[in-house]
Amino acid sequence: MTLISFVVPAYRVQGYLRECLDSILDQPFADLEVIGVDDASPDAGGEILAEYAARDPRVHPVRLADNVGLGPARNAGLDRATGEYVWFVDGDDWLVPGCLPHVADRLRDTRPDVLVVDHVRAHWNFVGTRSAMRDVFPEPPGPETFTLRDRPETLRLLHTAWNRLVRREFLVERGLRFAPGWYEDVSFSYPALMAADRIGVLDRVCLNYRQRRTGAITRTRGDRHFEVFAQWHRVFRLMDRWAPAVDELRPAVFERMIWHYLTVLGHGERIAPELRAPFFAQMHEDHRRFRPSGGYPVPPGVEGLKHRLVAAGRWRTFSALRGAHQAGETARRTADRARRRVTPVVRRTARRARDTALHEYYRAELRRPIDPTLAVYAAYWYRGYACNPAAVYEAARRLAPQVRGVWIVRRDRVATLPPGVEYVVAGTPEYHRVLARAHWLVNNVNFPDFVRKRPGSVHVQTHHGTPVKVMGLDQQRYPVGAMGMDFAGLLRRVDRWDYSVSANAFSTQMWERAYPADHTTLEVGYPRNDRLARATADECRQVRAALGIGADEYVVLYAPTHREHLPGWRPPFDPDRMRDVLGPAGRLLMRSHYFHDRERRPRGPAAGGVLDVSAHERVEDLYLAADVLVTDYSSAMFDYAVLDRPIVVYAPDWDAYRVARGVYFDLLAEPPGAVATDFPGLLDVFRSGVVNGGAAERARAAFRARFCSLEDGHAADRVVRRVFLGKST
Repeated sequence: MTLISFVVPAYRVQGYLRECLDSILDQPFADLEVIGVDDASPDAGGEILAEYAARDPRVHPVRLADNVGLGPARNAGLDRATGEYVWFVDGDDWLVPGCLPHVADRLRDTRPDVLVVDHVRAHWNFVGTRSAMRDVFPEPPGPETFTLRDRPETLRLLHTAWNRLVRREFLVERGLRFAPGWYEDVSFSYPALMAADRIGVLDRVCLNYRQRRTGAITRTRGDRHFEVFAQWHRVFRLMDRWAPAVDELRPAVFERMIWHYLTVLGHGERIAPELRAPFFAQMHEDHRRFRPSGGYPVPPGVEGLKHRLVAAGRWRTFSALRGAHQAGETARRTADRARRRVTPVVRRTARRARDTALHEYYRAELRRPIDPTLAVYAAYWYRGYACNPAAVYEAARRLAPQVRGVWIVRRDRVATLPPGVEYVVAGTPEYHRVLARAHWLVNNVNFPDFVRKRPGSVHVQTHHGTPVKVMGLDQQRYPVGAMGMDFAGLLRRVDRWDYSVSANAFSTQMWERAYPADHTTLEVGYPRNDRLARATADECRQVRAALGIGADEYVVLYAPTHREHLPGWRPPFDPDRMRDVLGPAGRLLMRSHYFHDRERRPRGPAAGGVLDVSAHERVEDLYLAADVLVTDYSSAMFDYAVLDRPIVVYAPDWDAYRVARGVYFDLLAEPPGAVATDFPGLLDVFRSGVVNGGAAERARAAFRARFCSLEDGHAADRVVRRVFLGKST
């Protein structure tokens, strides 16, 4: 028999589900199975479960025909579980590395009915807060098992299903299952503890409880929070059925019920103001209905006062005291901020005066009406006309000619704009005016912090690549690569987005967790790749001729990415040795990352078949000209794969990169072609012909199926129809 069956329900958790599954399957422990339950999720959760099942026989996906909710979805997984113990892990949480051997040892040594494990709350800003384990058990209980009568304080541990493993036969024998509705853990976890003959506690953090910025039930307002009452009513009905065996537990369980009600009511993001009085009234009714005849241990201090006000039904007094407390907390925080604020010495410089004047001008322009025809475009921090915004701009000129498109560029990049493109120079009054009055703002990075999201304006984030390296909030786990990042500022910028353009389902999943906010995802392919998808042989010949490349030359494009954690570092690469391997007909194009644009110097004609194309404005030209792409962790591979030409991953620092910078998937295990981890190996890839071998072709086909299925040449059209014309994509 399998020792542990993990039941992982999935509903709208596509951005987190891979991390959850990896955290289970990558444990140094194999005696497990994963029952992944797709609760008719509208996102890619079902596809992710199927993908993992295809490569790991321990994963068993289940798809429900209808969305039934978390409790019934867990029941569906429980019905298919074969393990001795069941662990219900939510699809947006994840296990701590290396925890399972310790869990398994405790299960085998003590054979508990219920084993409670410790956890931490992992907040979206990657601040972790500990559980109540140390408060409940100041002295670790050790390996001995006990009943709830022996240690009633166990009730004060968080009452969730995911912080405990339960013996499957025990659940079947006692008929314990999850009820439908919100707060389903209540009517499962408390009865399980009351019914258990052997409870164990493992004083080891085993699970990260994700505190999501958006999408969590605990951060969702609505009347469904009233369902907490029905769950507690189920608990007391079970206690009535099991009486008198559990009667001595009633006072402690009742205290937990009132504590829970107060927690839900006190959470400002759950109960809307107009629903608080009715919620309090139901609390009072349950207090009257379920209060043990012999009383219960009322907590001391302010918490005890709350209990007494609930018992008396004094809503107005409760509300007034709550309001006074919140006002006091606000005043305290304001005073703290004032004390921390350091007033800088005012320096009256001409530049500061000019900046102040421009910002005042911007604020004045914000008071003027939005220009209903104006769209502002930018790319790569105003480096010029490029990437997805350029493709959207061109499609808008064709499909929505009533829209006036204006580009923002740096002064030193004005000369790179195509003829006829209207523009403003960054930092000028005109720049501030168009930012203030634009109806649409389209960028592949974020606009500056001073830009305000006006009601009626539409911000479109196109991004500029499919992510290999971690992005956004996920970078908080990799402080070396995220040095100097302002994550609070990042979230303020992300909150301006109305649309996020995604090239594929994988990007959608990663953006969802990296940039949690209430924007709409347009999973339509990348507009910049439309040109590649529609490219003809004649266009490729023209591009090669413009670059001075002959029709019979064999062209390799080398395009490494930037290492934020190692400024100035370059992978070891000897262009002369590469050129020798390519032979007389070979041509090597070398392109640095755009972050290094200030390092570029004018170059002369290609020397010895090697050409520096770092300053070439349209990277798509280089893709069309190249017969092979050599790159490392750059998003260039996803774009170039649209052409279905050979790709070589050259990753000499893969192990260091994935540890310091973080990655979303194992590029060496799922590459788009041949792989080399050192420069001699890279030369061998070309010398041996592996670059065009059957294994490389199969890898490229799988890579294209996963990442390029939407690239049909019409992505920009889909964006324009949705964003500018209000039509379905």
